[in-house]
Amino acid sequence: MTLIKSISGIRGTIGGAVGDSLTPIDIVRFTSAYAKFIFDQDCSSNTIVIGRDARLSGIMVSNIVSGTLLGCGFNVIDIGLSTTPTVEVTVEKESAAGGIIITASHNPKQWNALKLLNNRGEFISAADGEKILDFAEKEEFDFSLIENIGSYKYDGTHNEKHIEDVLNLELVNVELIKSKKFKVVLDAVNSTGGILIPKLLEKLGVECIKLFCDPTGEFPHNPEPLPENLTEISKKVIDTNADLGVVVDPDVDRLALICEDGSMFGEEYTLVSVADYILSKTPGNTVSNLSSTRALADVTNYHNGNYFASAVGEVNVVEQMKEKNAVIGGEGNGGIIYPALHYGRDALVGIALFLTNLAEKEISCKSLRETYPNYFISKNKIDLDLSVDISKLLSTLESKFMSNNINTIDGLKIDFDDGWVHLRRSNTEPIIRIYSESVTLDKANKLAEDFINQIKELL
Repeated sequence: MTLIKSISGIRGTIGGAVGDSLTPIDIVRFTSAYAKFIFDQDCSSNTIVIGRDARLSGIMVSNIVSGTLLGCGFNVIDIGLSTTPTVEVTVEKESAAGGIIITASHNPKQWNALKLLNNRGEFISAADGEKILDFAEKEEFDFSLIENIGSYKYDGTHNEKHIEDVLNLELVNVELIKSKKFKVVLDAVNSTGGILIPKLLEKLGVECIKLFCDPTGEFPHNPEPLPENLTEISKKVIDTNADLGVVVDPDVDRLALICEDGSMFGEEYTLVSVADYILSKTPGNTVSNLSSTRALADVTNYHNGNYFASAVGEVNVVEQMKEKNAVIGGEGNGGIIYPALHYGRDALVGIALFLTNLAEKEISCKSLRETYPNYFISKNKIDLDLSVDISKLLSTLESKFMSNNINTIDGLKIDFDDGWVHLRRSNTEPIIRIYSESVTLDKANKLAEDFINQIKELL
């Protein structure tokens, strides 16, 4: 059993011993600590927004979170089965003090998590997260007397409101998309993307062929949108003569695309394509994390903007985007952050902007991909014993490659003439991630293999 407390929230497997996994006791403890944190912010609002993906444990976790917040004196607006970006925009719409998203994102079905938001609908900072963990550790929280307990309200209207917000974006050309009569295959991994995205596509005049769109929480394949998990939709795109395939993770903040011939558009290139379109209309700066493709920097330079890299994690990307006044940003895992709507990864925004770009260029998905610089990323991981001293391991490798261009903002990134490798401990799983990029997939894989072997020798 596993319980991970990080910048990405409180994440763990369901069941097991208290303190070793995400048990009901742990849910109460961390929710109460979050409530104390919000209370200490002296917000004018006494409302917390909650929403969840379709995981099997979602109802259980949601009920515990709601009851705990009520016991802490907060009013709860529960938007039910929804998406991470929908909860984020709802916090602002409702002028709430914060929000909790009940989702473990791309993790397998035995996982769930509490993703914690501030009053702007953005993930709380690392420093604020440390305060919450400290409150939880010391159990420094009080519960309300009967006259001060909160109220509960279910509001199922916010999914539709989020869709309308996307459609109303200035750079989403609804009528142009409708004129193209696109056919799209959607893999929503039996989670909440199967609720929202067909509605979005319908309003864009797009024929949607549904694959795994029943929000049961029974994931039909590994829910992380990587090529090895997407064989069925690739075949479906070809068999149905679709224009493209759309893949989202369980909480709909990541977007991967499939070309009309069944090939991967490339998770990394989701952001590249959308950024290309945005920069063509509103020139400016871009931001992605250190594990993202060089192609975004190339596209940004083409549009006379400046590219900046942040540490991995949405909160880090957002912080850098604000500092550099970026017009578009995100993460290479298919996460699109478009500040014109909100500072959060949003697959719905990504879909609408991508389709506008595709419609405007009047070319196929495959042809669009071929217009961008060609880099290949290899994504690997090594399972870790939690006792491993990652800092020492990375320091050893840093010393070995001192002659190269090195970045230690987040783990260790080493640049080479025709590529790079990025090594870091995951925020969400007990693993070390090894991302490498080069001008061919073979070179990227070879680079990753070399470092995996070096790491194993040091363990």
